[in-house]
Amino acid sequence: MESSTLGRGAGGTSGGVGSFVAGVALAAAGGYLFTSRVVVATNPWTLFGVNAFGLSLIPLMIGIFLLFFNGRSALGWLLVLAGTVIIGAGILMNLQVYFQPTTLFQTVAMLVMLAGGLGLVARSLLPH
Repeated sequence: MESSTLGRGAGGTSGGVGSFVAGVALAAAGGYLFTSRVVVATNPWTLFGVNAFGLSLIPLMIGIFLLFFNGRSALGWLLVLAGTVIIGAGILMNLQVYFQPTTLFQTVAMLVMLAGGLGLVARSLLPH
């Protein structure tokens, strides 16, 4: 390692390692407190009133079949990729996110910790 880089701080700049560590800790604490107040639920997948999750598995199953038959099948890889994207998009589209009741002070404290920590991390990456 070069001697000119030994005395460098966070991100290879002359910024402060202490403010980087404090920022990461503050952002992690704020992020944890904020996300611990969030409840995530889901609804069943429906298409014209019928449960449609099974339909989303068909391209994935056909693609896996084709790949077991021929591992170099472009159609098999395409179907596996499309099936995975369909399932992932379906899960995300059916999520319902609720923020649990909390006081305004607690909410502001969580957001200040999160934003302040990210600000400290960003500042530590700049030369002082």
